[in-house]
Amino acid sequence: MFQTDISKQRVWINGVLYESHSPALLEEGRTCIEQRVLSFLERWFSDDPCIQIHTSGSTGTPKLITVKKEQMMQSAMATCSFLQLKAGDEALMVLPPEYIGGMMMIVRSLVASLKMTLREPSGHPFADVTRPVDFVALTPMQVYDTLQVPGEKSVLEQTRHIIIGGGAISGELAGLLKSLPSYIWSTYGMTETLSHIALRRLNGSQAFPYYSPFSHVRLSLSPEEILQIDAPLICDTVLTTNDRVELLPDGRFRVLGRLDNVINTGGLKVGVEELEDQLTPYLSSPFMITTVPDARLGEAIVLLLSSPEKVVERRKLKKILPAWQVPRYILSVSALPLTGNGKPDRVAAKKIALEGIEKERSRISGE
Repeated sequence: MFQTDISKQRVWINGVLYESHSPALLEEGRTCIEQRVLSFLERWFSDDPCIQIHTSGSTGTPKLITVKKEQMMQSAMATCSFLQLKAGDEALMVLPPEYIGGMMMIVRSLVASLKMTLREPSGHPFADVTRPVDFVALTPMQVYDTLQVPGEKSVLEQTRHIIIGGGAISGELAGLLKSLPSYIWSTYGMTETLSHIALRRLNGSQAFPYYSPFSHVRLSLSPEEILQIDAPLICDTVLTTNDRVELLPDGRFRVLGRLDNVINTGGLKVGVEELEDQLTPYLSSPFMITTVPDARLGEAIVLLLSSPEKVVERRKLKKILPAWQVPRYILSVSALPLTGNGKPDRVAAKKIALEGIEKERSRISGE
């Protein structure tokens, strides 16, 4: 079913066939996204058994890692097999091909002989897509923006399989997806696992809050109850994540939050993602929780809010949160910081919060 001999792989991109011996992959006259995808294919079809990938930098400094093409193909085959994708199915590629999510869409198309339609990565990837496709990978932001436009939503809900990754899926977004007829999946994984190693259904009768790992994946907990991943087909070593999870005896798991996203404020701990989930139903504007150092509390909670209505929002917060969880500072920002592939940039958020609070203090002291 799958083609693992790279020299014999082929892919149709916007109706044009490309394979290992295609002349001048980087020919003129191509769109920006086509050139970027063909640049990846040039590296893929080379004799080098490995390829370099940039991590997203969502929780730290982005880094360059080297992975085996064979491992990328194993990951691609696991997804295609699980979703029962077959040769000739159409995949819509709307993610940056420089990051793992976009790369793996290309590799899946190569191993399963999918037909790939390209669109520039944007918040509205279905803006000029007129017919449904069989498979697409999206970020939560892309899904949310698409659902706001009736015509785009219509095409999305006719897509057979939708996998969503690259960020947390809010309770609001999950609610919007429940009644859609497509097969909609949340993915769990990271660059080091070559995209995802587990999926969970978000809609229909099979919707479930726990992820189901692929059959070749074995999971365990560290003494700190942090998830450990043993996936020899795609990782050379056991990978210890930063994710706090609830792990069931059958291997299914639920993510509670990240170890490095736990705030210790006045000796009390709260997970960033858990606090954001609590606030989502009550805040109409996009927001992000972060912290700044505080002499008394250790860490002070900061709400970055893309809205100027600070007084109204603070009143809401005091009604719905315990006193120790109410953000000490609320800062308006023109845009929330995101990484290159659309994830919340937690490092940049801390910097923005610190600079904003120092600026506010300077303004007050100068009055």
